Amino acid sequence: MTMHLQRDLEDLKKKLLDMGSLVEKATNLAISALQERRADLCSEVHELDVTIDRREVVIEEDCLKILALHQPVATDLRFVVCVMKVNNDLERMGDLAINIAERAAYLATHDDIGVPLDFHRMLELVRTMVKQSLNSLINLDVTTAREVLAMDDEVDDINKQMFVILEALMFENPAVITRAIHMLSASRHLERIADLATNIAEDVAFLVEGAVIRHQPEDYTKDS
Repeated sequence: MTMHLQRDLEDLKKKLLDMGSLVEKATNLAISALQERRADLCSEVHELDVTIDRREVVIEEDCLKILALHQPVATDLRFVVCVMKVNNDLERMGDLAINIAERAAYLATHDDIGVPLDFHRMLELVRTMVKQSLNSLINLDVTTAREVLAMDDEVDDINKQMFVILEALMFENPAVITRAIHMLSASRHLERIADLATNIAEDVAFLVEGAVIRHQPEDYTKDS
């Protein structure tokens, strides 16, 4: 029984990592579409999301089979629970990547609104958070997970600054309202991807240390 369980757990881990690679690719394409004003990347993100959705269903079914057939306990049980949560977060990241790509496709066909926004920093932070959250999962690396948690506050701050700047711009110049709304939407979707990357980092801590840190991430980012 133990040998079969370990085989199924290894297969589950491989499937989750493959899905993570797809999500990272979709997120990077969506970010590139926004940075480089490339509407053509939107269709690629859509195609990836179809595959991500299928993988999400397969992984969930595998988790349920493992729970029913093997009734894992302790670390193995934590691993299956963690996979189920991360699987859902990855699927949602794929959906958000589509939303960003669609906003990017619209913005690419319209003039820039011409106000200074820290989109570049936000995009790089989100890209790094997604990559490092998956790396922390692959390597069961709690140190990297802490780094992901620490970056989330900066993303939140940039998102708030975007809102303040664009809200003021819309009052001053109603002609840019539609474009500004698309930019605000893209910023919000990026902030949500950062939140989901944070969820994955928190799940890594749960998997490795058995610690539930959802409501005290600030303390957890500090070295013990």
